[in-house]
Amino acid sequence: MIHLDNVSKKFQEGADALKEVSINIEPGEFVSIVGQSGSGKTTVVRLLISEIRPDVGKIVIGGWDITDIKKHHVPLLRRQIGVVFQDFKLLPKKTVFENVAFALQVSGATRGRIESVVPQVLNIVDLSNKSNRYPQELSGGERQRVAIARSLIHRPKVLLADEPTGNLDALNTKDIIDLLLKINEFGTTVVMVTHNKEIVNSLKRRVITLEDGRVTQDHKVGKYII
Repeated sequence: MIHLDNVSKKFQEGADALKEVSINIEPGEFVSIVGQSGSGKTTVVRLLISEIRPDVGKIVIGGWDITDIKKHHVPLLRRQIGVVFQDFKLLPKKTVFENVAFALQVSGATRGRIESVVPQVLNIVDLSNKSNRYPQELSGGERQRVAIARSLIHRPKVLLADEPTGNLDALNTKDIIDLLLKINEFGTTVVMVTHNKEIVNSLKRRVITLEDGRVTQDHKVGKYII
């Protein structure tokens, strides 16, 4: 599903963000990528969504070699990878329904498809009864649920969650992790980037640890032990 083969990335200031990183993630896995600030976690996320390109190495997602992906193909890639960020990135003047629908509108979906699919994903995240609310009327956990719904709108094979609970309290954190596990049970590959040790250690799933741009640990049933 996701293959990074000997990937290295250096930024202009001279720092090595990633050094000869090789990672293989199989379809249907739930994987946590952990590490301290500056370990390379964010660089992995940016590479997977083709925000940046590797200097060396190869990246393949779902059989598609995106190492040197053309700029006009990037939107197609991002429809196959649902992405959830720490800060939600919702449009404040649009309702819950409109925020989720917007991801379909920009890809040219018909009105009929929008009216069919949006209620389905809102039901998955248990927000059917708040489709007409605005982001400022929601709790932090509910806003993240909207973001997750939006990420699912194209039925992606991969969900990439970058610090998805970073702005949430303990109760909402548990709810969001439970939702990610539910999505994983549907067959979606979930890759979660996090620094939250408690979450990672409670999952008892695969953990990949980065330190100074290198993979230092990769355990099928792992812990965050840095």
